[in-house]
Amino acid sequence: MWPSSLKAECPVTATGLCTPGVEETIVIDEVETIEYEADGYTVTTETTTTTTTITTTNEDSGNILDGDAGYVSSSKFEGDMDLDWGGQGPATMPSGNSCYNLGTDKCAQIIGSGNSTSTMGVDGMGTTFIQTIDISDLDIENGGRTNYSIKVDKQDSQDRIYMHITGKDGNTSVFSGTDILSESGVNSGYQTYESGFDFAGGITTLTIEIGGRDINLAIGPLYDDVRINVLYNVVNQIVTEHILSVEMWVAYGGSTETEVIDIVENIFEHNDVVDSPTDDMYFEPEFNEPDMNMSYETVEMEMEFDLDIEMPEMEIADIEMEMAEIEVDIEPEMEEPIATETEKVANETTDETEEPVEEPKENVAEKPEPKESSPETTEDETKEEVVEEKQEEPKKEKAAKKIVKKMGDKGRYDSTNQLKTLIVMQVLGDTKTFFDSQKQLNDRQGFFTDYMIPDTQIENNNIAQYYLFMGSDGLINDMIDSQWQTDSE
Repeated sequence: MWPSSLKAECPVTATGLCTPGVEETIVIDEVETIEYEADGYTVTTETTTTTTTITTTNEDSGNILDGDAGYVSSSKFEGDMDLDWGGQGPATMPSGNSCYNLGTDKCAQIIGSGNSTSTMGVDGMGTTFIQTIDISDLDIENGGRTNYSIKVDKQDSQDRIYMHITGKDGNTSVFSGTDILSESGVNSGYQTYESGFDFAGGITTLTIEIGGRDINLAIGPLYDDVRINVLYNVVNQIVTEHILSVEMWVAYGGSTETEVIDIVENIFEHNDVVDSPTDDMYFEPEFNEPDMNMSYETVEMEMEFDLDIEMPEMEIADIEMEMAEIEVDIEPEMEEPIATETEKVANETTDETEEPVEEPKENVAEKPEPKESSPETTEDETKEEVVEEKQEEPKKEKAAKKIVKKMGDKGRYDSTNQLKTLIVMQVLGDTKTFFDSQKQLNDRQGFFTDYMIPDTQIENNNIAQYYLFMGSDGLINDMIDSQWQTDSE
């Protein structure tokens, strides 16, 4: 277990370890072009969908100071300190009891009492152990962390010991870190120290320097079992690009360009463009949940309400019709006195003894009475009734048009308004009671069975075949006979 710092994100300049995971980014770019021609135009919509998938993992080099890892020689430079790494100042490699709590095998001892600056720039140095390790085959490019572990036994509290690591990418220094493991004046005794240094970008080499001072020249600081692990980020980025091009030809069809564009906008507004797995494109209508409270009665009431609003126009028409009837009644009354005078003159000429006055009076009085049953009067009334019926029908159509007009050009494509339009057509066609006299056909009992057809196989089913071919033929014949009998009745 190595301590490490985890970052929530892992950009190119990330320092330290990133949180492992998968991040997906989708960018949609849509470009529309229109090419106009004499009889229409072509609308081309090109949609580019770019999907970037970034997968981040953390890799561990293992202990690069282990001879079996292949980064250092097994006969030299290993972390078990069986051999001297080389460096600055005097040093020894004791073993047995001289290593105290580090074990009986060999260990490294700092015995230099000097106070200078080391090769890696650390001051207060008397002795150093140093080596550079090539780790270019790890292909580290996205940052990470170098962790170390070292066992130290400092018998003299006045001595000091430190750990320094420098990482480079070629000749460029990437990071440089120094930890004072035990400073002069600290009675640390035997300890195991673990820590590390974050870095960004890539590294190809690590330089490890362990140094310190033996101030009292008694027993200098001892150390053993050095471990170096490089934890680094591996970032894989996959970018996929999907281009969907849709062409639509729109013919003018005698309408203006604006009207054609409105039609196209309505089509796209009320339909979804769906991509199939085979990269084909088709339109899928958008269906909104219809208004379940709308019915034949509610639409009929709305039409009647619109008719009631237009009642003043109907009253004016009735007044005009009454005035026309008055004019018709006056004309016969003006002709009757002329006919009466003629009859009187004729009666007086032929026979002076008869009573010419009473007979014309009877005719004058009787003429207004048969007016209601006369053919001319009956024909006029029939015409008036036909006119009233013809006037009532356009009023219903006018109310229906008014309801449809309220929906608007785009609103008529709504599923609720489409249902409302169908009901308006039923009201105009007076189809409310169309199905009242229809005969109810009962379903055939026992047509379906509880037998379940097994999945992934189709078996012959004689009973089903009988129902499909023999039973269905008979059922169709019964239905035809029932309809014929119903029509005959």
